[in-house]
Amino acid sequence: MNEEIGCYCDSGESFMSCCEPCISGTHPASTAVALMRSRYSAFYLGNSGYLLKSWHSTTRPSRVNINPDQDWISLKILSTSSGQVGDQSGEVEFVARYKIAGRGVRLQELSRFVFEQEHWFYVDGDHRQ
Repeated sequence: MNEEIGCYCDSGESFMSCCEPCISGTHPASTAVALMRSRYSAFYLGNSGYLLKSWHSTTRPSRVNINPDQDWISLKILSTSSGQVGDQSGEVEFVARYKIAGRGVRLQELSRFVFEQEHWFYVDGDHRQ
């Protein structure tokens, strides 16, 4: 991948320095927000393997269905609670936007994360209106 490609998670960094190291497994996410961003990029890229790997074992589904017709548009982090280096858990509220069949969709969620075995994991989330 080209170093100049902006990251899909809208961090303002390049993909190669932002989410790619998490997705490729070369550098795990250091915070809950970093994991949230990398999971958004994985949805953008259709990488269900990473989504499953970064999902906590107690809530992980047997598979993630990626809809190839979804066109992911943007991610905006609204708030965070804990989830920093040294924390054992954290929450991230975000809005993700995508289009499907030309129709815009807004997904807002308060996601919960835990830090175990030197890795952050997505646990679950509550959809918001």
